[in-house]
Amino acid sequence: MSVVLALLACWFAGAPGWAASVERIDVKHDRIVIRFDSAVADASSFVLAAPRRIAIDIDGARPGGDVETGGAVAQVRQAARGTSGTRVVFDLARPTLISEGVFGRDGRELTLALQTVDDATFARAAGERRLRFLPPFNLGETPTTDRYAVSVPIPPAPRDARLPRVYGDDDSRPLVVIDAGHGGVDPGAISPIDGRREKDVTLKIARAIRDELVKSGRVRVALTRDDDRFLVLQERYGIARKLRADLFISIHCDSVGSGNASGASVYTLSEVASDKESAKLAARENKADIIAGVNLGATSADISSILIDLTQRETMNNSASFARLLGREAQPLIPLKPNFHRMASLMVLKAPDMPSILFETGYISNPRDADFIDSAEGRRKIAQSIERAVEVHFARRMASN
Repeated sequence: MSVVLALLACWFAGAPGWAASVERIDVKHDRIVIRFDSAVADASSFVLAAPRRIAIDIDGARPGGDVETGGAVAQVRQAARGTSGTRVVFDLARPTLISEGVFGRDGRELTLALQTVDDATFARAAGERRLRFLPPFNLGETPTTDRYAVSVPIPPAPRDARLPRVYGDDDSRPLVVIDAGHGGVDPGAISPIDGRREKDVTLKIARAIRDELVKSGRVRVALTRDDDRFLVLQERYGIARKLRADLFISIHCDSVGSGNASGASVYTLSEVASDKESAKLAARENKADIIAGVNLGATSADISSILIDLTQRETMNNSASFARLLGREAQPLIPLKPNFHRMASLMVLKAPDMPSILFETGYISNPRDADFIDSAEGRRKIAQSIERAVEVHFARRMASN
């Protein structure tokens, strides 16, 4: 009997100490969300080079669950780590770092914010210490509000802060700002077939859209960048807001590590993201010119919050309306994904008073899509889709006014 008890004791001592399982991993353009079926102890991350990877070690969880890749992540791999943890490895399509990691209040969801960086910054991060992310409470303890965040360096803003040229002579016409995604040290997605870079493809598409809109004579147009330069995300919609744009369109190309994903899609701001952004805006000390040139400095916090919320709700509705229009006009011209209109918490969509969309014109990782969106004919059809949707959008607005 004593021998049996000793064997059982050894077996239990070596048994895995998992309390949770990885339920799902979703990779979006600007974040990774890891969900668990119960609370986990904590997590940490580190960066690996050659090849480029981000590794996440999670204590108190076993591997498993569905995985959806996209954006900067080409592939996701999971494996048990010791007897009580999991390691999740994200193979990167481009140099990307975690800029922030936040657990949900119940410890069952970890959201990792992503930021594209240049090769030198990524290489430096690969030699730094690991980052640790703590739930809002340790298991069995009283919840707290502590969070962990880390910042990574980005290239300095250019000294020349002049606003871009506005094409079109009639100042009474609505202004559309086209944003060519990525640029400069940020190449965006890179085609695994021929090395085509997203930043180059989006700039050519943005110029084609500009030319088509100017030719229509119904709107004025500006580009956030008309050359190969780096802009941080806030600068992109910030330029549009300074120009008092009536519509903001950010152009991108989608990418996946494997599979035959194809077709264009459009993103607008999600309601959850809108609520968080409204709260941040309402909490700012300097409330001057937050929404549509209205100075909220003299209003109470409650009134400011209500005004910002109403403005952003209207903006979200207008953004979604334009996204549906774009889907209708683009359908006969370019390949679309079945679920064309999506919602996400993307930084470039967070202007509270300007309808904004992010247009994924196709998959640069798919040879057929890449050849189409990087051809003169493909750019012409994409530009025609935008022009037709813009025409109907502003015609409806004039009619409602």
